[in-house]
Amino acid sequence: MEPDILSPSSFLQTLNTPQQQAVLNLDGPLLVLAGAGTGKTRVLISRIVHILRSQRAYPSEILAVTFTNKAAQEMKERVRDLLGHSVEGLWLGTFHALCSRILRNHAELLGLETSFTILDKDDQLRLIKELLKLENLDDKQYPPRSYEYVISRLKDQALTPEQISHAPKELLTLPKVAHIYTLYQQRLKILNAVDFGDLILHVITLFRSFPEILEQYQNKFKFILVDEYQDTNIAQYLWLRLLAQKTHSICCVGDDDQSIYGWRGAEVGNILRFEQDFAKAQIIRLEQNYRSTPHILKAASHLISHNEGRLGKTLWTEESSGHKIKVKGVWDGGEEARFVSDEIESLHLKGSAFSQMAILVRAGFQTRAFEERLLNIAIPYRVIGGLRFYERLEIRDAIAYLRVVVQPRDSLAFERILNTPRRGIGETTVQLLHETAREKNLSLLDSARFLLQTSMIKGGAQRGLTALLSNISHWSSLAPHEEPALLTKRILDESGYTDFWAQDKSPDAPGRLENLKELVNAIQEFPSLGGFLEHISLIMDNATQNQSDQVTLMTLHSAKGLEFQTVFLVGWEENVFPHARALNEQGKKGLEEERRLAYVGITRARSNVYITYAANRQIYNQWQSSYPSRFIQELPKEDIEHEGLQGMHSSQNFKEKPSLFPSNSKFSEKKEFSPPRNTQRQSLYKIGERVFHEKFGYGLIQSIDYDRLEIDFDKAGSKKIMSDFISKVS
Repeated sequence: MEPDILSPSSFLQTLNTPQQQAVLNLDGPLLVLAGAGTGKTRVLISRIVHILRSQRAYPSEILAVTFTNKAAQEMKERVRDLLGHSVEGLWLGTFHALCSRILRNHAELLGLETSFTILDKDDQLRLIKELLKLENLDDKQYPPRSYEYVISRLKDQALTPEQISHAPKELLTLPKVAHIYTLYQQRLKILNAVDFGDLILHVITLFRSFPEILEQYQNKFKFILVDEYQDTNIAQYLWLRLLAQKTHSICCVGDDDQSIYGWRGAEVGNILRFEQDFAKAQIIRLEQNYRSTPHILKAASHLISHNEGRLGKTLWTEESSGHKIKVKGVWDGGEEARFVSDEIESLHLKGSAFSQMAILVRAGFQTRAFEERLLNIAIPYRVIGGLRFYERLEIRDAIAYLRVVVQPRDSLAFERILNTPRRGIGETTVQLLHETAREKNLSLLDSARFLLQTSMIKGGAQRGLTALLSNISHWSSLAPHEEPALLTKRILDESGYTDFWAQDKSPDAPGRLENLKELVNAIQEFPSLGGFLEHISLIMDNATQNQSDQVTLMTLHSAKGLEFQTVFLVGWEENVFPHARALNEQGKKGLEEERRLAYVGITRARSNVYITYAANRQIYNQWQSSYPSRFIQELPKEDIEHEGLQGMHSSQNFKEKPSLFPSNSKFSEKKEFSPPRNTQRQSLYKIGERVFHEKFGYGLIQSIDYDRLEIDFDKAGSKKIMSDFISKVS
């Protein structure tokens, strides 16, 4: 017989001992360190229900904070289900929603009306663009999105324009950024508007400027509960501290090992210093996992133990051992995609649903090879947290350039690139192009040529159009002779499109550049641009099919909070994962966040984990030798099955640990990483000897560094190759 969840005794019996402690401990500050799959949401909901059942507070005296509207709605529904009735007056919502509610109650104290508008991203960008124009700053050279990003990060750190001198130097590199921030805030007040960052920043200002208002809310909320505390930024942290500093009745639930959003302002230090922030704070660890097998949990725990910045816990489960983690070395990205798709097919034939399998990548550009392979063998898939590769903005822009080069009468493609990047061609000129095209039955490109010849377009638009048409003509003349991949790179560079994203300071710009590089890699597989464009058309046609049972492709960042029966963790190589940019820009801090990301990836799986790495990666039309990720070395040998590629390092033959960071990074060790030394193998070769490589052909050895050879290939140029991959020419 099912226990009655409404009775206090049966309610607590459904929880394990640490969960019960976290629910019943209502006095003083409490940090619940909840590992992956340990039931943290259940604890939060149970704690709210227990507070209400024990009559320790009215619903209106409980503040429960989440990060997403979806999570807030789910918590409301589960609280209602446990209580058997809806709860009115409970302050449960996101940081922004709760701060908006407080701000509307006191807006006039900050010079706003209660009917203030909350601007979206597009409104913010338009306003910043106006301010840049006012300050004579070229919005092509200094995009509004760059200023929007900096202003948002400043607000995440609770810095007003008056406090901008305390900001990190890397946020203050844009010209007049402090002045633009000041003008932006002044303009918002005139418009009676705020942005999302203001919702929290204004409430902090309100609490600091009006202590009686702060005391009102401190007295009001007898219990404060916070979900995903490891993801809070500085502003959110300060808001919570102000509310809790009087009663200390705060319970934060989070996992320091899953703090992976530092790039958008999250500060793992918030959770690490909880005991220093709140005197007599207690910590309860939730370590019993209800999701994964022991091999998966042991591997994840052993990996994350290499991080120094953590409070420490070890996941365990009562489940049986299950399958070991399978680590697979492959020759290149193509073989990696084939291996993964073959395993997916095999698992599906054995009864696993496609929807219970996921491919997790470190960066968005990595999905391209897997998307094409899955389409080719008719395995349905979906991309979560982003568009399919060929649907992404930068890829569609680049393909539009290629379409115009191959087919100059493609007016839809021509219109897309006309002012991308901006060339001073305004709406009036575009309208004139369309009118002339209709009147004379011309394509847009021919319409532009006609209008330029008749001098009907002048000024900046004339210069921009003339340059674009000249470039298109030049690229078209090269198309029959130049390799498609090289021509594509030329087009992206000479059009200014590569530089457009290189100059962009927004956080997604580096990812867009990586996607463009991957596009060049994809084109190299085709003999002509026309063949590639036909291939894309067929792919996009197949992608329109809608099915419910689909393999999931997503980045590791998007996967947090989800779970699957089987997870494929791909591209585990140095400089791919951990990502080179994270190491170069953030040093040890970046490495530890990358390792937390690996931990998140492994713990998404219930039964099966596959980790793959490749000996070679094609980066921007060039093949590069790769080393397995240091994270593979950090996995416990007894919990993995490692099928290495001949000649590549495997976990059992690493002789030296890689240095924490590349030698050119801001944070590097004195001792740099050297590949395992195979002096016996090295002695088989000598400088000047002629050798053969399966992919690159014939070449001469230029230098020898243990088992790494620098070879000048007859056709492929200079490459560094492991000695196991080449053979002597007799």
